[in-house]
Amino acid sequence: MDYIESRSPQAPDDLVAEVPDSGAAEVTAAVERARVAGADWARRPAAERAAALAACADALAGDAGEVSALVVREVGKPVGEAAGEVARAVAILRYFAQATLLPEGDVYPAADGASLLHTRRRPHGVAGLITPWNFPVAIPLWKAAPALAFGNSVVLKPAEQSPAVAVRLAEIFADALPDGVFTLVTGGGAVGAALVERVDAVSFTGSVGVGSLVRRAAAERGIPAQCEMGGQNPSVVLPDADLDAAARAIAMAAMGYAGQKCTATSRVIVVGDADGFAERLVAAVEALGVGDPTDPGTAVGPVIEAAARDAVVTAADRAAGRGAKVLTGGRALDRAGWFVAPTVVTAVPEGDELLTEEVFGPICAVVPAASPEAAVEAANAVRYGLVAALFTRDLGHALTLAPRLDVGMAKVNAPTAGVDFHAPFGGAKESSYGPREQGRRRVTSTPVRPP
Repeated sequence: MDYIESRSPQAPDDLVAEVPDSGAAEVTAAVERARVAGADWARRPAAERAAALAACADALAGDAGEVSALVVREVGKPVGEAAGEVARAVAILRYFAQATLLPEGDVYPAADGASLLHTRRRPHGVAGLITPWNFPVAIPLWKAAPALAFGNSVVLKPAEQSPAVAVRLAEIFADALPDGVFTLVTGGGAVGAALVERVDAVSFTGSVGVGSLVRRAAAERGIPAQCEMGGQNPSVVLPDADLDAAARAIAMAAMGYAGQKCTATSRVIVVGDADGFAERLVAAVEALGVGDPTDPGTAVGPVIEAAARDAVVTAADRAAGRGAKVLTGGRALDRAGWFVAPTVVTAVPEGDELLTEEVFGPICAVVPAASPEAAVEAANAVRYGLVAALFTRDLGHALTLAPRLDVGMAKVNAPTAGVDFHAPFGGAKESSYGPREQGRRRVTSTPVRPP
């Protein structure tokens, strides 16, 4: 059997884990194991499933320090953010432990006035979860927790860059969940494709290209699919905004965790003095701590791998070659690991990748707009529609412009990065497909009318 290596992005000589690159037979076995275990799990009382998820939360909370440290080591997330992610995952488990007790159907008036006409929700069966490396604890669990809460079993396929965290989660939950209810397969894209071919529902987070393949494969099989596929997120700054506060919020939203969030700010659209705001933004970016993710003062650690570092440098160089100005950053840092300087670019020519695509690194472009209306038009002029932010002190602008942003989440005077686990999460256009994630809108069961 072939194996996949996971190496620390801040210390590539550090081999974190070596896991199997599973084949179709291993995926089939995992799904069948989950299907058998899931049949019993679905029949268990909701209160029993709730207790199991609460036990998972307690187990994860008990190992929070160890898991946070593993997240830092395997994906280079700054230690403060890693601890916050684990705490959030614990809260997600506890939230869905209680959600098991929500009403499971509706009662309707019967035509004869005497019969009981009602619906009940039943689980789909085996849920296949294909998850990215950037939130290796929170994203698997905001998919798995609702699936488990409502009686589904789960087969998780983590990203190739973060298998060690997934393996540790499975170990932590082993005593809280029945054998086979939470199953893990590791490997590359072929493993994910094999999983989609065998499960009863699929939830995916990753690129538009792969997500499109997932949703088409699911549609051909007639199974439910949910895909979150990233963003090219704008922050719109109006002249009346608190410009220093906006610069600080945008700097962290664009560069925190080296910009490796689907909600990171990619474009800063400024009405008024764009050059003046760019100077404020550069100052805020250069004030961020860059370096060792184990240092509590670090906000910007490494990117995940050499190709990600090169993508940022290449994007900055290409834009500069077309006349753009790189105000700060745009270069790899001379140190071990995959570090790249946080980068702010202005005068970016129309149609450049920095204005249209998700680079997924610590880089953003500052763009002028002639009016608030023109800023909204520019914000919407991409194929993505995950999240946008509007910075203003004018309540009228907040109430009229935010609803015109063609995104799933619009924020006012707040960074694009960051979401609440108890609220629905998802985007518009090519950013999302299928139902929302998180909160009570997470769909993990099918309504059924009894005969």
